[in-house]
Amino acid sequence: MEIINQNVVRKDNTLLSITHLTQLLHYVTGFGGFIVPLIIWLTSRKTVEGMDEHGKSVINLQLSLLLYIIISIPAILLLGLGILGLIGVAILGFVLPIINAVRAANGESPSNFMTIPFV
Repeated sequence: MEIINQNVVRKDNTLLSITHLTQLLHYVTGFGGFIVPLIIWLTSRKTVEGMDEHGKSVINLQLSLLLYIIISIPAILLLGLGILGLIGVAILGFVLPIINAVRAANGESPSNFMTIPFV
């Protein structure tokens, strides 16, 4: 008896929302906000409908926030403008995953506000 690989694609908006909300692990544990969504995306991008789009959005947001932090740290020396940049990154990194989790739960595409498309 031969088993044929069946690519069953299921719709799971809850997993999409959880993928976005795991980005908030940075605020709880200090790490994991990049690793956990990456693992979820890589393991289920072919079996969950919409996971590839949402996973790429999560990774692009995390890489964009990292780039903004790297730019903001030297900018602290320029009249303290980097402090405003870091505050903006903290607000953006907290609000955008929540907005995208709600959008994912409703079956909508994620918001790419201030996100650089790396992936």
